[in-house]
Amino acid sequence: MARIFITGAAGFIGSHTADQLLAAGHEVLGIDNLRTGKRENLAAAGQHPTFSFEEADVRDAGRMYEAVRGFCPDAIIHLAAVVSVQECIEKPALNFDVNVGATKVIAEAARLAKVARIVFASSAAVYGDASTPPLGESDPSSPASPYGWAKSASESLLTLFAEYYQLHPVIFRYFNVYGPRQDPSSPYSGVISVFNRRMAARNAVTIYGDGEQTRDFVSVRDVARANLIAATRESIPAGCYNIATGRARSLNQIHDILREIYPDAPPPAFAPSRQGDIRYSCGDPSKTRAALGFSAEVSLEEGLQELAAI
Repeated sequence: MARIFITGAAGFIGSHTADQLLAAGHEVLGIDNLRTGKRENLAAAGQHPTFSFEEADVRDAGRMYEAVRGFCPDAIIHLAAVVSVQECIEKPALNFDVNVGATKVIAEAARLAKVARIVFASSAAVYGDASTPPLGESDPSSPASPYGWAKSASESLLTLFAEYYQLHPVIFRYFNVYGPRQDPSSPYSGVISVFNRRMAARNAVTIYGDGEQTRDFVSVRDVARANLIAATRESIPAGCYNIATGRARSLNQIHDILREIYPDAPPPAFAPSRQGDIRYSCGDPSKTRAALGFSAEVSLEEGLQELAAI
């Protein structure tokens, strides 16, 4: 049994990760300030005797060091973040404090407490629009938004800590994650959760741009499984890894699939593209498959049916 420390544990990805770790027999300490995370996301985790939770802010260096030192984890999964591109544009200080500053706090806490392995939630946003999909880990980082810049900066910080302080970061560049517990009521939420909620209510969705922009949509169940592997399996090399399916889908295609689930939903409305939006994105998962033995298993059609059934 491993002991795993998770930041952002009450969030969308964090709560699914906690569930899978607990189901696999591991011990978990979850940290969240509940700014966007929700206690109800941890309802299942809270039933496990090997789960504990602390309401705390990852920017509080003293609190994080004491929590890490007290728990003595085998690995830290650092998921706490401001995840909305638009919110990061609107609130640059918050973006820097949480998406860069908190990474420094966690890396320093790990160094002082002698915890080598950190699994870090980065993003495909680090690639920007500079490269032609499918995007590989060796493609250049050219972020098109403050959010992408912050994730790239955190990657560099963790790489520095690996070189000088014996940390072992496994950096996951998540592509477009979707699934249960993603909050559709937030104006910053993922496109699939927003589409699903509106179409289930027989309301039109708004597509920004022409709808032909593509994304690599990956189920949160697959993402949580990747986090479990990275935190608990021995001999995974440090470095950056795409968490992606390798298949691009357009927003128009997402809408078409959901129209089959909700045939009474009206056609979409179209609006101008938003600042910071990337036109095409798709990940090459081959490095992750070779190093972690991980491949995404949940098809988009299966994942959308699962979401609609909730």
